[in-house]
Amino acid sequence: MPNSNKEVAIAFLQGVALGDVRSAYLKHVAPGFRHHNAYFAGDAESLMRGMEENAAKFPNKVLEVQRALEDGNFVAVHSRVRMNPGERGVAVVHILRFENGKIIELWDVGQQVPETSPNTNPMF
Repeated sequence: MPNSNKEVAIAFLQGVALGDVRSAYLKHVAPGFRHHNAYFAGDAESLMRGMEENAAKFPNKVLEVQRALEDGNFVAVHSRVRMNPGERGVAVVHILRFENGKIIELWDVGQQVPETSPNTNPMF
């Protein structure tokens, strides 16, 4: 069982990525949860349904945590998400706010990993 907010954030994100969306929500999301993803209504149920649809569409999805930072009630997780094996994937940052050990608020931003880049510093 995860103890720190950082461990809870990672367990939640990995559970969702593995397709265990509803269970991840039941274990780790607080009543009154809200999020800031522009593609879904701001409530828990809408985002959970969207995550379930995504998991069904991409059953081989993998979330690779690169780093996680905890500051008070906030956790930021920088990950590489690959929808299918062999893909370059997407760099994603999730910012989660906690209350009493549960996720109460979520922000997420992502950027495709390009095939080529003028920047010699890797995204991960």
